[in-house]
Amino acid sequence: MTWEWDETLFAGAAEHYERGRLPYAPGLVPLLAEELPADGRGRLLDVGCGPGTVTVPLAALFRETVGIDPDPGMIRAAERRASAAGVARRTRWARLRAEELPAGLGLFDAVVFAQSFHWTDRARVARTVRAMLRTGGALVHLADLKGECRTAGGSPYPVVPHESIAALVKEYLGPVRRAGRGLLPQGTPGDEARILAEAGFLGPERHVVPGGEVLERDSDDVVAWTFSHSFAAPHLFGPRLGSFETDLRGLLAAASPAGRFAERAPSTEVFIWRNSGPV
Repeated sequence: MTWEWDETLFAGAAEHYERGRLPYAPGLVPLLAEELPADGRGRLLDVGCGPGTVTVPLAALFRETVGIDPDPGMIRAAERRASAAGVARRTRWARLRAEELPAGLGLFDAVVFAQSFHWTDRARVARTVRAMLRTGGALVHLADLKGECRTAGGSPYPVVPHESIAALVKEYLGPVRRAGRGLLPQGTPGDEARILAEAGFLGPERHVVPGGEVLERDSDDVVAWTFSHSFAAPHLFGPRLGSFETDLRGLLAAASPAGRFAERAPSTEVFIWRNSGPV
């Protein structure tokens, strides 16, 4: 079965995203302030912006920041975040798929994909985005650093039981990863470097922004983390949603009777690709 995007991919996840997801590394914004054309006069596009997790902190570096996402709940959450941060006048939000670009949005100095590029028609979107970048502009691909040791030594609380949570999700939804109305038997695709190089981008320049802070999380945080992901979006459970949450909370209570967990924040891996000239 070939997976195709559909609008239920993150349905119902937005309300859990801000509380549940772990933050990007604290040095991310200072790094991008140095590496991007970010002098307060340019324009930034965040593709697959979610609830504005990256868009809003970067807004101060640009004259205008535009975030697009196909999920209406994510756009509403992004608008609230921008207002709370006092940057509503510097931000615009649009409910769009990446495949609908350029959508009359104009030219940009930087484009960000924060763990979102893999959900798009990547070759097509890469070519379109390059045409939307000014010469010398940059495409930024962000992700949590994979494979690092994230044990939380020194905390009185246990780590989040991710393996047990994954097993419970499979018990309810089946052994093959769910994503919207479809399945991802091979997981999300990789090989972004080849696709971006073939689209004409130069690079990448790789940076790792260290995380490492030990965060204290409670059971509500972990429940929100679970529901914030496409593989466990609330709608996937249908009439069994309440039963799943009850079992999830029981699992967490067994792992930590105090209802507290320790988790080391991940480092952020940053790939910067440059636009060498007009398409």
